[in-house]
Amino acid sequence: MTPALTIEKLAVQFPQRTGTIFAVREASLSVQAAECVGIVGESGSGKTQIFMAAMGLLAAAARTDGSVRFEGREILGSPPAELNRIRGSKLTMVFQDPMTSLTPHLRIGIQLAEVLVSHSQMSWHDAERAALRILERVRVPEPKRRLRQYPHELSGGMRQRVMIGMSLLCEPSLLIADEPTTALDVTVQAHIIDLFRAMREELRMAIVLISHDLGVVAGLADRIIVMYGGRVVESGRARHILQRAEHPYTAGLLKCIPDLKGPRLERMPSLAGQAPSPCSIERGCAFAARCPRADARCRVERPLLREFPAAAHQVACHFPLSS
Repeated sequence: MTPALTIEKLAVQFPQRTGTIFAVREASLSVQAAECVGIVGESGSGKTQIFMAAMGLLAAAARTDGSVRFEGREILGSPPAELNRIRGSKLTMVFQDPMTSLTPHLRIGIQLAEVLVSHSQMSWHDAERAALRILERVRVPEPKRRLRQYPHELSGGMRQRVMIGMSLLCEPSLLIADEPTTALDVTVQAHIIDLFRAMREELRMAIVLISHDLGVVAGLADRIIVMYGGRVVESGRARHILQRAEHPYTAGLLKCIPDLKGPRLERMPSLAGQAPSPCSIERGCAFAARCPRADARCRVERPLLREFPAAAHQVACHFPLSS
């Protein structure tokens, strides 16, 4: 079966007067049909820029190289008119901040109906009825009332549900969710994750869940891809990575997940040091300066992504944790 999305050796750069920002450095990954893949990493790791490139939403100054295929068709660098036929219908994205994603001076109903009028050539009457149904589907309370409201009149959780509903209107084959639970309280986060799970089962669509928090993706993702310094450093089945991470960076992220059942801590665990500058010229392993297992080899030779210990698990490290 053709993967929903295939990315190969994607590089994203932003030329500046003072140098070049290397946002993504030859990253490769794939998402199968009806699969949920979690993309995890700190801010600046390149996880969002990969999918902004795939959607054709990068700033005009960006330079890209490599390949992005959606359902077997190359879309990297496609003309805007061609991308517009795919975006919002077959390929959709939920952004981190729903307040800036929704148009502030338009009622919710108009914004939802507009998607169907544009992509499905529905009449406004039919589109408005479909907008009501999608709000019911994503469990927005009092949906008829919400259609008449403006974005600022909704809570953060309801705005996020509206954005998810908007992304599902055309029943896409792939949904990309960029930090969809950021700034939401824990209870609302759980509701949003439950909503993604229900919509995935109902529509059989693929989901990419981008997050800095392994705990958020743990309950939903089939596979987890960990990024650092613009590269994929570990990839594997979610259960395997959560139980037996091989890359020291992944293990460090797991230690930072709060354990409510464990002993009380005076201070939350954290990763020592700073992530590498995206402007730096790569030499050796990007994580070497923060890694307790690094030696001289790590500082001069960049580790390649390789299968370890089985074909379903890949890690870019000279000294994996179980070696």
